[in-house]
Amino acid sequence: QVQLVESGGGLVQAGGSLRLSCAASESIFSIDAMGWYRQAPGKQRELVAALTSGGSTRYAESVKGRFTISRDNAKNTVYLQMNSLKPEDTAVYYCNSGYYTGSYIADYWGQGTQVTVSS
Repeated sequence: QVQLVESGGGLVQAGGSLRLSCAASESIFSIDAMGWYRQAPGKQRELVAALTSGGSTRYAESVKGRFTISRDNAKNTVYLQMNSLKPEDTAVYYCNSGYYTGSYIADYWGQGTQVTVSS
């Protein structure tokens, strides 16, 4: 069972940037897909971005053009680069690993990291 640990969250002003990192406890080379979800207070958890081992990506409409997901297999780490942040991006962000069968299915989760964007 892979363990995932997120880092890089924090407080940033609107328009700023943050890069989240997700370190896996084992090699991610063979993991079919990895992604990031977020959950804002009072809202359902939503998929932000997913990345397959083949390099295909999927983004929520609300973050397209602003967020970029990437992975470094040598470091067993997945990243989420977040630019032009908005107050509505405020949420707890969760890294996960899973697989892709037409849609991304997450089966292992990290504990989450808080991102707060001030206006």
